[in-house]
Amino acid sequence: MTHPRHTTVGIIGGGPAGLLLARLLHRSGIDCVVLESRDRAYVERRQRAGILEQGTVEVLRACGAGERMDRAGLVHDGIELRWNRRAHRLDLPALTGGRRVMVYAQTEVVKDLIALQLADGAPLLFGAQALAVTGADTGRPGIRYRHQGREHTLTCDYVVGCDGFHGVARQALPESTRRTYTRSYPYSWLGVLAEVPPSHDELVYAHSGRGFALFSMRTPTVSRLYLQVPNGTDPADWPDDRIWDELEARGAIDAPRKLARGPLTAKAVLPMRSSVTEPMRYGRVLLAGDAAHIVPPTGAKGLNLAVADVTVLARALDRLHRTGSTELLDAYSDTCLRRVWRAEHFSYFMTTALHTAPDQSAFDTRLQLAQLDRIAGSPHAAAELAENYTGLPLP
Repeated sequence: MTHPRHTTVGIIGGGPAGLLLARLLHRSGIDCVVLESRDRAYVERRQRAGILEQGTVEVLRACGAGERMDRAGLVHDGIELRWNRRAHRLDLPALTGGRRVMVYAQTEVVKDLIALQLADGAPLLFGAQALAVTGADTGRPGIRYRHQGREHTLTCDYVVGCDGFHGVARQALPESTRRTYTRSYPYSWLGVLAEVPPSHDELVYAHSGRGFALFSMRTPTVSRLYLQVPNGTDPADWPDDRIWDELEARGAIDAPRKLARGPLTAKAVLPMRSSVTEPMRYGRVLLAGDAAHIVPPTGAKGLNLAVADVTVLARALDRLHRTGSTELLDAYSDTCLRRVWRAEHFSYFMTTALHTAPDQSAFDTRLQLAQLDRIAGSPHAAAELAENYTGLPLP
């Protein structure tokens, strides 16, 4: 195959951030190339988040990637909180002026974007491992990469790193310029897929003295379930019956509700951490998605933050392309970081309010319960949670 030697925007990473950015740039007439280190089958199998904010749904529809999502996605108008054997539902549209969320797995979003990209989009190279980004502070940065056993260099007007925390794009920011803020949590999630219809129509977030549990779904016939577990947990130590028993215990309320059980088809332990790298731009290298920030999954913000990043970036590059103005591009990092820190705070709040820390005191637990009582009793507290959960409007 012929390898492109120069492009306007070189995108490292073929996950949702990189693919969506390529789609948005293509529709603006801006040429780009996407380099993805894994093969297509691997990328389309990766299990990730499944909650799309309303703004994310609108962006996918607007760029032509919403047809299958609108057929198969599950629109949700509420979530349920559980604590102290009681349940409280938050009516999202009523609390936010009509905003809601959609359950549609990131895996499916990626499949949709790949299909569009290969059909009529810019070049997308699978198995193209980015080795280094050079010349970040020059007018023509480059991406050195290996594809099909040979090394190549792609020069660009701009490089966008959508290649995660350990990717080469983030390392292209000089240490003297880059600052990373991190937080690690003293627990993880054991996530499972179950071949059984969800027991609840909406997501359930359960606080208990035994630890946190989340009852979610992928489709009307597949449940996605999570349990708080100690860091370093081996999924093999959790046989199916133990998982179902623990989910039953943590989600118990004083009402006749029964948890539907079925075969578990996948188990994995997910660490919980937060990270933000500032700035999100250095010279002509820009970061988006996990390359710039990571959130614990409790607030369902990871994928949605990535979509917000590339939407802001695509608009900035479109403005530059049409008018020559760098105003939006120069503001990119500050614009995104304001949203990122709001999402980090919300994710931290959801995580610490619902999980039980290993060294948690009885006083700490009473504070958690008081906070959950406040959400149930205060329209203002409930509205704040709902506003953040459904997603802040895109700038």
